Amino acid sequence: MKKLRIAAMVSGHFTTPPPPGVIYAPMDIAVAVSEGLAKRGHDVTFFAPEGSKIKVSKNETAGLKPLRQNGKLAILAGPNVGGAEKAKIYNLWDQFLLSAIYKESLDGKFDVVHIHPVDRALPLAYAMRNIPTVYTLHDPIYPWRAEIFRMFSSPNQHYVSISDSQRLPAPDLNYLATIYNGIDTKEIPFYEKPKGNYLLFVGRLHPEKGVAEAVEIARKTGDELIILGPPVTGEYWDKKIKPYLGEKIRHIGVVSRKELYEYYGNARATLVPIQWEEPFGLVMIESMATGTPVIAFRRGSVPEIVVGGKNGFIVDTVDEMAEAIKRVGAIRRNDCRIHVEENFGMERMIDRYEEAFLQLVGTKSG
Repeated sequence: MKKLRIAAMVSGHFTTPPPPGVIYAPMDIAVAVSEGLAKRGHDVTFFAPEGSKIKVSKNETAGLKPLRQNGKLAILAGPNVGGAEKAKIYNLWDQFLLSAIYKESLDGKFDVVHIHPVDRALPLAYAMRNIPTVYTLHDPIYPWRAEIFRMFSSPNQHYVSISDSQRLPAPDLNYLATIYNGIDTKEIPFYEKPKGNYLLFVGRLHPEKGVAEAVEIARKTGDELIILGPPVTGEYWDKKIKPYLGEKIRHIGVVSRKELYEYYGNARATLVPIQWEEPFGLVMIESMATGTPVIAFRRGSVPEIVVGGKNGFIVDTVDEMAEAIKRVGAIRRNDCRIHVEENFGMERMIDRYEEAFLQLVGTKSG
């Protein structure tokens, strides 16, 4: 099997892994894929700011300092730096690393360039058409984004979708594969019998994630609800969540990975009342890996992850979710775990990326 030379990049804003308190799922996936491919003997160079360290062939910083790390660099707090200027700085910080990647690619150092901040790499990949570039799409393909993808399309640019549903707004893009996100189930304990009787919500406390709906459901059913996610401020929090916090509905905040699995495993069910077309949803497979079933709205990738009646329930309304909570005891927790192991394991994800990259450079494994 050909050994690939791969360049990978996620963000110039902070180190890889990120600083404490920063939750960034694309970085988790990028690190897992890069380390997994390096472990299989491929030559992987990971581009990230100074202070980054992952287990690949080479960590390349190009001399870039992280933009956000234990505070902010002075450039963000300088005079005449408003919202528009900050957006430009964030953009250019990423493009500095991307430029370093493509500069080395011009010398023939890489077979594949694997990029996660797709929007910021498009102009470089479009101009350098002899360099195979693969983007993993982590966000929904909104109409404006689909139009830009088409505008910058070229034969050397390929897209990996993280669910089939993610492709629906733009089915004509140059897709390389659909590859589901994976997790290392060996690192996630299985809880055959939960110690708690609470409902759980995990994620960003933003409207699209449906935390207000989770609160409404808990109030309807009278169940205890534990909310895990970084604290926020603003009208949504102040009006839809904060007034209902108390003994029954609690916001814990950000917890360690070990504590997160404990909260998952000891929950009665994890609620996923999403209000957008979720491209994937790591929360669902993490919960099911511990044995805890998921009750989710029928949007985005949910029908590709949740098998109704086997590892949870798919519903359409708040009332249906409240009703499904009564039936969650019929779900066998072992079935939840097996479903993740068979469909969303780490090695399966790395297999699929390896196959896709080998296919791209015109070789076959084996």
